[in-house]
Amino acid sequence: MAAEVICVGTELLLGDILNSNARYLAIELAALGVPHFYQTVVGDNLDRIHSAIEIACARSSILIFTGGLGPTPDDLTTEAIASYFNTPLVEHPEVIANIAQKFAQIGREMTPSNRKQALQPAGAQLLPNPSGTAPGMIWQPRAGLTILTFPGVPRELYRMWRDTAVLFLKTQGYGQDSIYSRSLHFFGVSESALAEKVNYLFDSTNPTVAPYAGNGQVRLRIAAKASSEAAAQLLIEPIATEIKQIAGNNYFGSDDDTLASVVGDLLRARGQTLSVAESCTGGGLGRLLTEIPGSSDYFMGGVISYANRVKIDLLGVDPAALETEGAVSEIVARQMAAGVKAKLATDWAISITGVAGPGGGTDAKPVGLVYIGIAAPDGSVEGIKYLLGSQRDRDLIRLMSAAQSLDLLRRRLQS
Repeated sequence: MAAEVICVGTELLLGDILNSNARYLAIELAALGVPHFYQTVVGDNLDRIHSAIEIACARSSILIFTGGLGPTPDDLTTEAIASYFNTPLVEHPEVIANIAQKFAQIGREMTPSNRKQALQPAGAQLLPNPSGTAPGMIWQPRAGLTILTFPGVPRELYRMWRDTAVLFLKTQGYGQDSIYSRSLHFFGVSESALAEKVNYLFDSTNPTVAPYAGNGQVRLRIAAKASSEAAAQLLIEPIATEIKQIAGNNYFGSDDDTLASVVGDLLRARGQTLSVAESCTGGGLGRLLTEIPGSSDYFMGGVISYANRVKIDLLGVDPAALETEGAVSEIVARQMAAGVKAKLATDWAISITGVAGPGGGTDAKPVGLVYIGIAAPDGSVEGIKYLLGSQRDRDLIRLMSAAQSLDLLRRRLQS
């Protein structure tokens, strides 16, 4: 009894809209313990929607559609489903009345095209839409097959799912055993290196362990199926503990933890403060820090010292160092960190200077060369050199530079 998500909309295929609905439904299906093996995206074309339905019916027993329920001619989902199963469409007067009322509430008249949204296959149950004009449906056109439809607007889908669909699926026997997961986050180790150390755990069936990587970080997701969250956590905990012991200090947090939030917690626990001086990241490090609610407890602010004049005038960087070593150098990174620490009177300070590209690199200082300075409460100042890749991806190098600096501080705070 597996589910398949079918997202309808040419705009999805063109990349005009991010398909967040598929991700939301995947998470929700896992929480209900509904097996989910396939997702399909199909454009606004009747024949191709028919083909998607035919394929899905051969391998899935629950088809969940999103999109294509609007009033325009290219909104074809309901029509395609009805015609595939040779079932006539029936107009629901109560839907028309509901749409007219919603238009009246905003001082507009319902257009004739909106009557299309009141059509559903004969025998289908309406799936109410409190937030919009397009209702969905719950329909079992034949034994062993259930179809649910939702609008493509995420906020409408989310509410319809919570208010009606979840309750319906539970009446069908789902939600007795649910899938719960915990994500472990790592920095300073590659996906392949970590996977080699824990690959024997990948054969586990309950819980399961799966690796994910991106932007220099690695995530291991441990998922368990059980009758309750407490029971699932009992299955997850020993695996998580074993992985943390293997990974050592490369592990930095779980679930919603980020490098910035972990650093913030460590600073707050110590009663210490932080300032930053940024060149190539242009405020990216400060942004990561201030995304954390309550970060004003420990983050005092920063200086975006993009130009050498700002490095000299605000941070006290020695002009001779800039002349002889250049802005991208260990000595300048150290002086930037020391300068912002003194200027903002903080316990810790981080500085970043580097070549973010895509141009500006040389043989001696290639794109991806970054120096990070860190000034500690005891007055010591370090400058560390990093080579963050020659792929000339400016955004990635800037993001990696900020993440690397946070991880460097995390390790100092934990040591």
